[in-house]
Amino acid sequence: MSIMIKEKTLLGINGAGRIGKLTIWHHLLSRKFDGIVLNVGREVGKNFADFVHSITTDSTYGTLSHFLYGRSGRQCQVVITDAENHIVEIDGFPIKVLITERNPRNINWKQEGVRVVVDCTGKFLDPSLPDNDGKGSIWGHITAGAEYVIASAPFKIKKADYNAEDTPTLIYGINNTCFNPERHHVISAASCTTTGLAHMIKPLLEDPETCSVLTASLTTVHAATNTQSVLDSVPSAGTSDLRKNRSVLNNIILSSTGAAKALERVIPTIAHFGFMADSIRIPTTSVSLISLNITFNSRMKENEVPYISGDYLRDIYRRAAEGEQRGLLKFSMDQNVSMDLLGLPAAIVIEGKEIHTRTGFLKIPSEILESIHIKDLQDINIPVTHAKIMGWYDNEFGSYVTCLGKLTEYVAEQID
Repeated sequence: MSIMIKEKTLLGINGAGRIGKLTIWHHLLSRKFDGIVLNVGREVGKNFADFVHSITTDSTYGTLSHFLYGRSGRQCQVVITDAENHIVEIDGFPIKVLITERNPRNINWKQEGVRVVVDCTGKFLDPSLPDNDGKGSIWGHITAGAEYVIASAPFKIKKADYNAEDTPTLIYGINNTCFNPERHHVISAASCTTTGLAHMIKPLLEDPETCSVLTASLTTVHAATNTQSVLDSVPSAGTSDLRKNRSVLNNIILSSTGAAKALERVIPTIAHFGFMADSIRIPTTSVSLISLNITFNSRMKENEVPYISGDYLRDIYRRAAEGEQRGLLKFSMDQNVSMDLLGLPAAIVIEGKEIHTRTGFLKIPSEILESIHIKDLQDINIPVTHAKIMGWYDNEFGSYVTCLGKLTEYVAEQID
């Protein structure tokens, strides 16, 4: 889908952490916006040049010059055009940095000419909180003059009776066309794992042989994040998961993920069969792996061969990769390792060699049938197929920030 933003616009970004910085990098590549206003809300380093250094280098993806231009040798032209007002141009693309306000309602987006903001702080995730909440609220961005806000994380709504219809969760390539500019001013772009999982399961739910799902579960083998400790540390008061305070450098750490629950907000049919999900954190910097276990109601061919086989599933994903999910879902028969996918701009990469299926039979004895008033039948054997499918996703730039950036551009293109 080609995005053409109708008029010159500035994008607002709140927060310069992992996703905030890489969101800048995405828009330096796409150039759909004319510039960025970045709110950091504090001083960085000894001077503005220290901050510019921090957003043009990265331990995972390399220097910005290498990221943009590969091994061509071309260097980014980074020019601080106004140190006092914290303005830098990168290859002619202006970025203005705000350093005074942390509360969204105090960031004067209207004065800066910003209509769309991406909040990458991970702090303002409860849209049920009013704009004047003492600790800040995502609605504060609207009060400050922005018209649309996209949170780069799943919403965590604490109010039980909150109606979330006007604050949807949207994933580019899955349900972004549900965006309604008149109703949807505050949006969640879900998480990296939910984004990958959504693109992984979409083709299965759209195929007539695999759309009848009995149950599903996933484990994400996930790269480390900044929520973990570099070395063992003492947990804060009220901490429930003590394992995140153990060293990320030398441990495999069992954790949890809300990816499956968040997916219900994107693909509501998921709720009909339920989804179990967990996470295993490992000591790598980026690129994670979804191991999807899913069980289908199945059919048998006349020669007693199951319809759903490994080859059948591979064909589903090949068609999806060549069809409407082109560019967002990729199918690979290579023997990949995680670093092969670093920076690859796809929501999910299906590992074709590691698709496996097994079909068995669910036996329903005649006495059980009789107990529910179904008589004069013999035992029934219902074919059931279990499948195991692997999918890679670059949980930082390649998968998540790419989809977040495309969603942001889509929203900007839709508004008047």
